[in-house]
Amino acid sequence: MPIVWTQNPEANKLLESDPLALLIGLVLDQQVKMEKAFVGPYDLKKRLGSLDARAIAAMDPEKLDAVFRERPALHRFPGNMARRVQALCQLLTEKYGGEAGAVWKGVASGDELAKRIAELPGFGDMKTKIAVAVLAKKYDVKPPGWEKYAATWHTIADVDTAEDMVEARDVKRAMKAAKGS
Repeated sequence: MPIVWTQNPEANKLLESDPLALLIGLVLDQQVKMEKAFVGPYDLKKRLGSLDARAIAAMDPEKLDAVFRERPALHRFPGNMARRVQALCQLLTEKYGGEAGAVWKGVASGDELAKRIAELPGFGDMKTKIAVAVLAKKYDVKPPGWEKYAATWHTIADVDTAEDMVEARDVKRAMKAAKGS
């Protein structure tokens, strides 16, 4: 089923077709609405002219920061997210030749998939579980044992309609509230 995580069909298509866009969206999916996070890679591509991990990795950090701060800002915390996206792109360049999809292509097991994702800047335990669920449910990346590492709650991986997005947002909000108490 096609991705419908934003109100922008072009942004949704980019998330479907570009592994770097997906990873950047997952990084940005923090302390903003999911729709804002996942339209971020599309807006970043428009501002930079392309999404290229090697180019972003090599950018002057101040220039990337300015791109993130350009109005409307790409995130509620543009400076922090610019640094995190650049760190992601630097790791992808150093470890995977700048190819974001190489993070999951050819993995032999769920263990390996989860380990590779958890090494990415900005990917803690919960984000890793969400990423594994997204890769399995939306991109058919299902190495043996992936289920052990996938989120078991309603996440962006389960969003196919506007109603699903509301449910995912409600679940996210409830989990945050439970953590705070």
